[in-house]
Amino acid sequence: MKLDRASVQHIARLARIDLTDDEIETYASQLSEIIGHFDVLNAVDTDGVEPTAHTLPLRNVLAADASRPSLTQDEVLEMAPNVEDGYLRVRAVLE
Repeated sequence: MKLDRASVQHIARLARIDLTDDEIETYASQLSEIIGHFDVLNAVDTDGVEPTAHTLPLRNVLAADASRPSLTQDEVLEMAPNVEDGYLRVRAVLE
């Protein structure tokens, strides 16, 4: 299906956008190509295919909520760029 200039202008009017003549020609070509892809999809035989929202089964991707050893205070302070009296020193966020 090929979209004509009038259809593109109608779509642009609905979207409340102004198009130049060159843009109308460009979008007519691009939208026609997109609609052509839908024609291909419409030609696929989907008889017997159950409607679905996902092609793969959903599964929980969160990590297990389990405790594990953490770094000691000294190990953390060794990695910090600025330390003072056993604390991390950062720039003030609020004045």
